[in-house]
Amino acid sequence: MPYASRDGVRLYYELAGSGDPPLVFVHGWCCDRTFFQPQVDHFQTTHTVTALDLRGCGTSDCPANGYDIPSLADDVAAVCRTAGIGWPVIVGHSLGGMIAIELAARYPSLPTAVVAVDPGPINLTPEARCAFEAFATQLAGPDGEAVRRAWVDSDGMFGTTDDADRRQRIIETMCAVPLTAAAAVIRELVAWNGVGALLLCGVPILVLLSSTGGSNDPARLFALKPDLTVGVTVGSGHFNQLDVPEQVNAMITRFLLGPVQASSR
Repeated sequence: MPYASRDGVRLYYELAGSGDPPLVFVHGWCCDRTFFQPQVDHFQTTHTVTALDLRGCGTSDCPANGYDIPSLADDVAAVCRTAGIGWPVIVGHSLGGMIAIELAARYPSLPTAVVAVDPGPINLTPEARCAFEAFATQLAGPDGEAVRRAWVDSDGMFGTTDDADRRQRIIETMCAVPLTAAAAVIRELVAWNGVGALLLCGVPILVLLSSTGGSNDPARLFALKPDLTVGVTVGSGHFNQLDVPEQVNAMITRFLLGPVQASSR
């Protein structure tokens, strides 16, 4: 089984396909590499694809620390080095989208482009900051498990195309991650300087939203980075890469053939 190692932490990844640019898929909070399976299946026919498990998730190690977004970005960079992946497009969902942006800021010579699929809050509104701070506190409390399950099993997370079996698989996977790791990520999420990271990104960025408004409203993002490419999926919840993979795959393909190809190294 392929693992990368950083500071003694083993990070599991899977590699398939061939073709440039390579794509590296980074899942969201409390998820695992299978949350990008529709994209892996689709793009491995034309690209080298890599899907990994973040620390604390899936088959990777679950250390006591290292759950801040800069450290998670360092983990992804370590996987790229170990797997011999050069100039990839980093595709991240939710937390993974934040990690992808941070990686592009920290390692400007590593990625060719970034795709943030319904990313976590990049430019936190005051209301969102209060909500995440309260969520982190509740996760660390005596009812943390129930709080997490209620957060995950909410209608706002799922779209009209989700079937009951897939919804249940998502819930059970997300609730299987050790609660200490889950709480640490949310606590560190609030501390992340998303605005600073976004401003430092010098590669093409595609943001694929499931809805508009809030911290990632396109107007807020364009005010920071006018050259962003933004798409919005229809009929999906937060897991739009699973809900409507045909829409997500098509938008990523257009991005690869347009802005990414135009700026290729």
